[in-house]
Amino acid sequence: MKGEEYMKKIINNPEDVVKESLEGMQMAYCDTLDYIPEKEVIVRKTVKDKVGVISGGGAGHEPLHAGFVGRGMLDAAVSGNIFSSPSPDRIEAAVNRVNKGKGILFVIKNYSGDIMNFGLAADMAELEGIQIESVVVKDDVAVQDSTYSTGRRGIAGTVFVHKIAGAMAETGASLSEVAGVAREAVSNIRSMGMAMTPCILPAVGKPGFVLEDDEIEIGMGIHGEPGIEKTKIKTAKEVAEILLDKILSDYDYDNSEVAILVNGLGGTPLMELYILNREVQILLKEKGIKVHKTLVGNYTTSLDMTGCSLTLMKLNDKLRSLLDASCDTPALKID
Repeated sequence: MKGEEYMKKIINNPEDVVKESLEGMQMAYCDTLDYIPEKEVIVRKTVKDKVGVISGGGAGHEPLHAGFVGRGMLDAAVSGNIFSSPSPDRIEAAVNRVNKGKGILFVIKNYSGDIMNFGLAADMAELEGIQIESVVVKDDVAVQDSTYSTGRRGIAGTVFVHKIAGAMAETGASLSEVAGVAREAVSNIRSMGMAMTPCILPAVGKPGFVLEDDEIEIGMGIHGEPGIEKTKIKTAKEVAEILLDKILSDYDYDNSEVAILVNGLGGTPLMELYILNREVQILLKEKGIKVHKTLVGNYTTSLDMTGCSLTLMKLNDKLRSLLDASCDTPALKID
């Protein structure tokens, strides 16, 4: 296959995809969202007098992060270029827009660039008298270290942390209370994924790695980081068993109540995600694990990669209440 045949995308200039994507999102939700040009920030049009909740990271994982800006979740999301951390000045712009004097919580995925740049932005904010707390999500049980991180990677479980932190902030809780419950959520969340095909970066125009037609990679990261093994394609039941076994061997979910997220990576049909969800639900029931809430769909993607990830969050009364609290964002609405 010729290299140019890989590049089938609805874009203009590859250098403008992040800006134009965020502008298009704001135009679709102009009643509730604002866009800060040149800073690549999506922010709530009306920010309440409360603790601000900000997240962000590289583009290419849509709807993460901007799709979760809105009532009951994030107050702002900061985008870097595709698969690249946002710069401190972009994060600072988000802080300045949402700061109401009650402090700011950063929800950060565990990647080296994000840790460094959000840390620098926190230092800058604190010099201006703005109190910052940071919570680092590292839910991926596949590997201990990766191309982009020291320690476990942050992947789709980040969505649950956005929901819990945002709901807590909406109640008028203090910064320490919002950060505390977000950290509690992080400790209860585990995820595991697999990829079936690579993704194509718009600026490159071809896949960044190769998987054979009959091959999948278990534990591959959302930027194409290596997983734990390449193997022949599996049935939905076998995939569910592999992902769930890895999660359950890492954390004690026995006789517990959980929320689950069956997440697509961008190119997997919803039909297939529902089939995977069926298999996961059957296995959890057999193991005596009660499912309280299920999310199925594209929540944390990797451009057009085909594959999936599975996330479990162990619930208690507080986390269940916050998970069920209403929210209104482009990517998630709960009445």
